[in-house]
Amino acid sequence: MLMNSTLLEVKDLVTEFRSEDRVHQAVRSISFTVNRGKTLGIVGESGSGKSVTSLSVMRLIPNPPGRIASGSILFHEDDGSTTELLTLPEETMRTYRGNRISMIFQEPMTSLNPVFKCGDQIMEAIMLHEKVNKEVARDRALQLMKEVQLPRPEAMMDQYPHQLSGGQKQRVMIAMAMSCNPALLIADEPTTALDVTVQATILDLMNDLQKKHNMGMMFITHDLGVIKDIADDIIVMYKGKIVEQGSVQEIFENPQHPYTKGLLACRPRMDKKLHILPTVRDFMDETPDGIITPKALAQESIDNVIESNVISRDAIKKRNEELSAQTPILSVNNLQVHFPIRSGGVFGQTKGFVKAVDDISFDVYPGETLGLVGESGCGKTTTGRAILRLVEPTGGTVEFDGKDIRSLSKSALKTLRKDFQIIFQDPYSSLNPRLSVGSAIMEVLKVHNVMDNDKQRREYIHYLLDKVNLEPHHYGNYPHEFSGGQRQRICIARALALKPSFLICDESVSALDVSVQAQVLNLLVNLREEFTLTYIFISHDLSVVKFISDRIAVMNAGKIIELGSAQEIYESPKNDYTRRLIESIPGTRSFS
Repeated sequence: MLMNSTLLEVKDLVTEFRSEDRVHQAVRSISFTVNRGKTLGIVGESGSGKSVTSLSVMRLIPNPPGRIASGSILFHEDDGSTTELLTLPEETMRTYRGNRISMIFQEPMTSLNPVFKCGDQIMEAIMLHEKVNKEVARDRALQLMKEVQLPRPEAMMDQYPHQLSGGQKQRVMIAMAMSCNPALLIADEPTTALDVTVQATILDLMNDLQKKHNMGMMFITHDLGVIKDIADDIIVMYKGKIVEQGSVQEIFENPQHPYTKGLLACRPRMDKKLHILPTVRDFMDETPDGIITPKALAQESIDNVIESNVISRDAIKKRNEELSAQTPILSVNNLQVHFPIRSGGVFGQTKGFVKAVDDISFDVYPGETLGLVGESGCGKTTTGRAILRLVEPTGGTVEFDGKDIRSLSKSALKTLRKDFQIIFQDPYSSLNPRLSVGSAIMEVLKVHNVMDNDKQRREYIHYLLDKVNLEPHHYGNYPHEFSGGQRQRICIARALALKPSFLICDESVSALDVSVQAQVLNLLVNLREEFTLTYIFISHDLSVVKFISDRIAVMNAGKIIELGSAQEIYESPKNDYTRRLIESIPGTRSFS
């Protein structure tokens, strides 16, 4: 009887944050239920209110500036009674947190205490809620580490968070959340920062644990592919409101709201090559007071929208033939980057090497995009940095436009760097927080003595901002005043300032919402055509790489294990590792 019964009931929830001059409603009168043994997927862009919703359920909204203004959150107990969580004294609410309701946060490194061993952090939760001694808690923690399939669980008990990989840290967080057999598990973007293969194993693990313990689960993400694989029901949130809800099959096969259609359409497709990705703004307009008006495209089915944008196989083949008939702009031969492993002490001896890049060779042709794909630690980022000599290669040659980069002096390298630039993964850390947008780009122009005076440079910067779809008035704004997608556009404008012919994009869209990601990918495609740019596009996301790339190089353990056209790599992978990457791409679940 309990299998399909209601576990959590949220009614007319309003959560708001106060500033000096206004009150912002982050969650605006939403209602939903979570059933035992079922997963409710909550999807939406950054700022949609999905994480605030989860924190409201846990009563973790910081006050001030935030507060739960109104509504009801009912927790249905095993005996059939209900508890109103919003009226519980804080001390009683603590007995629910981590015990009856657990939460897995987005970033495990900031959620785990860096000065405590992983085992001790799991034991702490068990001893607090279960009131057992340290020995019993340790046995239970060890059992949980085995249950979440951590390798060498006995050794992991005594390791610190920094000694674990991202996927391992997330498993520790799951073990901690499961430590008291919660009835409800809230997972807030638990796989966003993980490789696609690690993400797949974490999702499988959470599915298995849910079935084993008959938990209800709220799974929060901006990735509809992940939602498709794990959820039973979905609510779609936009600016604090629920704009659509239904079963996962209903939402994917027959979406009604233009925002939902936009989210579904803007995901890169693996089965088709598109000219450009549809975006949310192609499906709807919004007035300043929040009234949404569907555009004509919203009346079309998503399949029709996609089909009208497909590049034919003949066109793909012709483009690849034309590109490969040219002289390569970049030739990498037998490139090696080895990092020494030293024994302890000040005068430690070198006892071996980590072969981050191990004897790789490839060419890149003018106007081409070469995708470099693989899991974290495969050597793809080190390859990109070694090409630019941001990391000094250990061996091999790198020729750019006929010049041997490794043999250039620092002054010659500085001159050549006008021709090739890099866009880093995290736009916030790659921008100086003390420099305005205009000053950050102006600095680049001055270092390389571009143009005669600041007036000309300022006009040129306005032109660049327009090219990346930013406004001239953004010139005087600082990085913290922009969204993640806007900051990445600023980094692209800065990279374009010296009119390079070659760009390395290092995970440049991995931290972005799927809709913003589509806008930035479209921008990169348009700039490639307008300025005849050549890209190396580095990512762990094979669907993104396939959309933007002409050819793909798959890296594993410092080596290129497969290289071919994007279509060939996807349709006929020759290596087992490549097949595993493709099989791990979320959103492959079939409803038939």
